[in-house]
Amino acid sequence: MEKDLARYIRQVIFPGIGEEGQRRLLTSTATVIGCGATGSMLCNHLARAGVGRLRIVDRDYIELNNLQRQVLFDEDDIAQGLPKAVAAARKLRRVNSDIQIEDVVADANPANIESLIGSADVVLDGTDNFETRFLLNDACVKLGKPWVYCGVVASYGMTATIVPGQTACLRCLFGNIPAPGTTATCDTAGVLGPVVGTLASIAAAEALKLLLGQGERNRGLIHIDLWENTLESFQVGPPRPDCPACGQRHYEFLDAAIGTRTTSLCGRDAVQVSVHGAPHIDLPRLAGRLSAAAGKVTVNPFLLRAEIDGYEFPVFADARAIIKGTTDEERAKVLYARYIGN
Repeated sequence: MEKDLARYIRQVIFPGIGEEGQRRLLTSTATVIGCGATGSMLCNHLARAGVGRLRIVDRDYIELNNLQRQVLFDEDDIAQGLPKAVAAARKLRRVNSDIQIEDVVADANPANIESLIGSADVVLDGTDNFETRFLLNDACVKLGKPWVYCGVVASYGMTATIVPGQTACLRCLFGNIPAPGTTATCDTAGVLGPVVGTLASIAAAEALKLLLGQGERNRGLIHIDLWENTLESFQVGPPRPDCPACGQRHYEFLDAAIGTRTTSLCGRDAVQVSVHGAPHIDLPRLAGRLSAAAGKVTVNPFLLRAEIDGYEFPVFADARAIIKGTTDEERAKVLYARYIGN
């Protein structure tokens, strides 16, 4: 067997893939939005399987509590203050140097989502909130990109494979974003590590089937609870004519391309503030400006960290900041404007 396929021999001898399928994977492109618990597992599977071009998009950096369930990171990454996308890409390049891995340290938002997924043959959901998932759904439906939804909390999770024009989309399945307080979050319910691996593995297998055009795809919504040892599969119908996204082509979550957006981060006592359409920040220059007000400022090529008035400010070059020490989104906006700018 040729050298470039030798590492994939166990996949090549699997009848569902074979040599032709492996070559197809090596010419395929996948984008993973979010590289936390599910996202890091998705990226791990796709890189090892030989998906030729892998784009990893994540807005966050690594913290100690991530290591319980986020398989691509270690304590050295925390010590270096690395963003998740950068650390994940570095790790996976050491696993598979034959493929192209792009790390994108950015918040997936209405201004950039179409460019992030535009070249992908398949898109995977590694996010942790429904607002971003509905945005991803809008973009994938608009561009005709197949994608795999995957969500996990506590000991259970769900996954669905969505092919625009063929299957119901996420808006068909869930209608609108669940009202605040009506669903469990990692703040209130925690996350069991093994269930992340279980659901992400199913989702990654679905992505491989989509790329290969082989195998029996998930035609509904799979729900698994590892603590209760239950597995349920719910069949869903075709796209709904009354669906705002795939039925009526109203992409409500793609509308706002500029302006300030806040997002309360799950389990973090923190709020992300992003300014869509803002130019990139010169981090060393900002560090100099903040030095008089901050108790401590550190900066590396990827992010700046400052401690000001009892809050921690990780600031990214794309004009995002995570205001740690508050869950009040209005307060976070005020702090952002005061110390970073409007």
